[in-house]
Amino acid sequence: ISRSNVPGARGAMFIRSKNSRRGKTSDLSLLERREAQVVHVEASEPDASHGAAAHAAHGGEMEALMAIFCSKMTILLIFVPLGLFAEHLGLNSAMIFTFNFMAIVPLASILGAATESMASHTGEMIGGLLNATFGNAVEMIMCMQAVKAGLVEVVQGNLLGSVLSNLLLVLGMAIFCAGLKFHNRQFNAVGAAANMSCLVVASISICLPTLFGQIADTGDEVLMISRLCSLFLSLVYFLFLYFQLGTHAYLFVDEAEGEEEEEAHLSVMGSGILLILCTLVVAGCSENLVDSIEGVSTKFGLPKAFIGVILLPIVGNAAEHATAVTSAYRGKLDLAIGVSVGSSTQIALFVVPVAVLSGWYFGTPMSLNFRLFDMACQMLSVFLVSQVTQHGNTNWLHGAMLVTTYVLIAIMTWFIPERT
Repeated sequence: ISRSNVPGARGAMFIRSKNSRRGKTSDLSLLERREAQVVHVEASEPDASHGAAAHAAHGGEMEALMAIFCSKMTILLIFVPLGLFAEHLGLNSAMIFTFNFMAIVPLASILGAATESMASHTGEMIGGLLNATFGNAVEMIMCMQAVKAGLVEVVQGNLLGSVLSNLLLVLGMAIFCAGLKFHNRQFNAVGAAANMSCLVVASISICLPTLFGQIADTGDEVLMISRLCSLFLSLVYFLFLYFQLGTHAYLFVDEAEGEEEEEAHLSVMGSGILLILCTLVVAGCSENLVDSIEGVSTKFGLPKAFIGVILLPIVGNAAEHATAVTSAYRGKLDLAIGVSVGSSTQIALFVVPVAVLSGWYFGTPMSLNFRLFDMACQMLSVFLVSQVTQHGNTNWLHGAMLVTTYVLIAIMTWFIPERT
């Protein structure tokens, strides 16, 4: 007998089918609820990710600010208000010079960090232009203030001193410190050679107007020749930037670059605000510093040549000094050479033309007619550094020779008489 013909069996089958339909209905409702939860979670994920990204960006901004303002050098920021208001407080020229001298040191470091943060948000070409413009902003501001004040001799000494301090003092100390930790240290000789070639061109551009100026009655011609040379020097620098960052960028790659940790950077807006504020403060301190040079030289017997060639470059390059020496001691000699030699290239091919052209704008006879002593120092220093960097490896003795050469030049500048 079939079970389907039995009433009890039919009831049982009906009950089972009813229960199965209820089970399917409950399973469907459970599935719908789960799908609704998944859709809700997916809908809330963009808001959560946006909030996490905003929190991470805020944290990175704060971390970058802490890295900039919590260094040991920022302790000197206490001299910023003292330097800005020293003249209003009736202090003498020596105090005004000292306070502003000390104030510009941390400001140069902050300005360099803000420039690097801004450059990290742009392409390599734009970043290179930013570094060229703001990387030596302190030197440019001080030179323009001194050109406006008519202190041509101080400007020429500052420009020469910036090149010499980077080539001899900074590079020498970096190589010496690296040699204390490493017996011999290899570096990228090709990139250094390209920078040195540009420095040779810049030295020739100073040498030729200086020698031409020794001819009698050529004052006006030397001034026009200097302005034309400055235009061509600027062109050479932009061509070098295109060479370094564009067509031959592979020649300047550091082999240890991939091992470096990624650092936190400010946002574009934060970097821009910091650049503007720092540039304005540096301009104020530089103006006070330049205005006090005449009084310091007259009342205290400090030679203008020593102020321009030795003291002022130390102010503008203090941050680069610390970066180069620290990097070399940690084994990153390519970075140290890039900072020191690259900065010299920027000054010789970019800041020097800016100073000459700003003199053209202000009506000041700022030219490339340097002293014969200045010209000889630059030519011989470029030759010495070319000899040190041509082989691609260095030791501590090379660094000692560079620093000794810088000390000899510093001693001689103390005894240079004033121009009449």
